[in-house]
Amino acid sequence: MRLLLVDDDPLVRAGLRMMLGGAPDMEVVAEAADGGEVAALVREHSPDVVLMDIRMPTVDGLTATEALRARPGAPEVIVLTTFNTDDHVLRALRAGAAGFVLKDTSPREIVEAVRRVAAGEPVLSPAVTRQLIAQVAGSDPEGGRGARSTARRRLASLGEREHEVALAIGEGRSNAEIAAGLHMSVPTVKTHVSRILGKLGLNNRVQIAVLVHDAGPPGRG
Repeated sequence: MRLLLVDDDPLVRAGLRMMLGGAPDMEVVAEAADGGEVAALVREHSPDVVLMDIRMPTVDGLTATEALRARPGAPEVIVLTTFNTDDHVLRALRAGAAGFVLKDTSPREIVEAVRRVAAGEPVLSPAVTRQLIAQVAGSDPEGGRGARSTARRRLASLGEREHEVALAIGEGRSNAEIAAGLHMSVPTVKTHVSRILGKLGLNNRVQIAVLVHDAGPPGRG
């Protein structure tokens, strides 16, 4: 796995480089101190995963993520955050980031998070998904009635079983948990997830969870 590290703190980059470069299946191919450097480095080095800090002096990680994920064939993005102080993580997930890791996460967990993202899985655990959405919902500028109506209209375009799977993803359930709860096989769940992503024009299941959050509980206008 080819990795690009983006953080304005050289000590953070050095720590990430040491822990990720020590994994036998990973290579740090480039580093950047600002989001404005990302596009050129991605073109030059073709990384599989970008670890992106949010707060940088010139071009922040949110803007860089949005621009990067809008490009065809873009690498996956993991947002680096302190969680308790960063209130813009939801925007990064909407932009197509595959999830986030806390900067004080253990090296083993960060390495595993990168492997999961490279394999096409989000790095948000079910518990963290629910906690994250609750943490940022109150400050989300798009969380009003207009966004709720739009989200509900988009979810209404799904078939019945697809809708059930989407709601389960919004609850932070894994494919295995969804399969058990809806009495279907895991491959069937994966097929439904792929169809949901295609119909809604989303990048990953984290964005499905965000959309379900935007729609709000049934019956609440």
